[in-house]
Amino acid sequence: MSASALLAGRRRRALAAAAALAVVGLGATACSSSGGDAAASGATVVDITLTDGGCSPEPASVAAGPITFKVKNDGSGSVTEGELVKGDVILGEKENLTPGLSGSFSLTVDAGDYAISCPNAEQDSWPFTVTGATAKAAKRADAAELKAATAQYRQYVLDEVALLTAATTKFTDAVRAGDVDEAKAQFAAAREHYESIEPVAESFGDLDPRIDLREADVEKGDEWTGFHRIEKALWVGDTTKGMTPIANQLDEDIAELKTKVADTTYQPAQLANGATGLLDEIASSKITGEEDIFSHTDLSDFQANLDGSRKAFVLLTPALFKTNPQLAETITKRFAAAQKALDAHKEGDGFVDYSTVTQAQRRVLSQKIDALAEPLSTVAGKIA
Repeated sequence: MSASALLAGRRRRALAAAAALAVVGLGATACSSSGGDAAASGATVVDITLTDGGCSPEPASVAAGPITFKVKNDGSGSVTEGELVKGDVILGEKENLTPGLSGSFSLTVDAGDYAISCPNAEQDSWPFTVTGATAKAAKRADAAELKAATAQYRQYVLDEVALLTAATTKFTDAVRAGDVDEAKAQFAAAREHYESIEPVAESFGDLDPRIDLREADVEKGDEWTGFHRIEKALWVGDTTKGMTPIANQLDEDIAELKTKVADTTYQPAQLANGATGLLDEIASSKITGEEDIFSHTDLSDFQANLDGSRKAFVLLTPALFKTNPQLAETITKRFAAAQKALDAHKEGDGFVDYSTVTQAQRRVLSQKIDALAEPLSTVAGKIA
């Protein structure tokens, strides 16, 4: 199964997403923008036109430094996203661009050989070169706060992956033991720690699809692995039969994630983009019930996405209060409002079955998330 096929299937259904978190060693700092004409101050502009044939960048070679990638869909129904990629890591992207729509994302990019990728195109990867040296940025008044935020976020990711490893083992042990009830009980608990840091996992090529691909996104002829493959067996078949190899593979993929995050560091804008990306996860699959379609444990994932987003934002607030305290206060209040709306569906230590949540109640949740996402999406531009 190819990485491109997995990635295309995983993302095709997303309604919106921020630029994926990237490994700093690969030389990019992301700051996304939803507007089609937005450009970072002083940035070089690269135009990417999405067609059925591909996504050739214009120009294909630029100087190192701030770059705004303007992505436009020129009538393609199957090619709806443009990405900047190095190796198998996505550094930045603009998704869900249906015919006629455009968008942009801005990054500071170091010299090197990259690729512009557009899944589902006839030629889905185009060479892109960055040359020269990046100019040294001026000292910021909030530099100390931002440095602390990135260090603390790195530790948060490491801690969450450690918890994920332990929780997933409980889940997969139950699967291997044939204990359906215990496996069901451990499913949401294991996913909680994955969902809180999913933008990090999504940056590592086909690792996220191997762990978290939904049945609706599986390409014909491809192998389906991960949490949702086991979820279907448990809730539809009420069995663990045949799931031991899938459980073993899930353990191996989580171990790979643990290895990768150990060497990953972050930039401030990446925290902000990741926070927005987690809200997009809610908007793209949790609200609709597509994520946990068999178990209906979507609200647990919803909470984990919200927690991960809030953690990244809270770490950035000391810096943001220095530069834009009103924005920080607005976002803080909207996080509280979103949490209050979610709390209305709590049941014991968890949440109600999502299939019991009415369309009207889902609209309330969606409205609170949208109201939070709007100001949160501007944070990356304030701190980049």
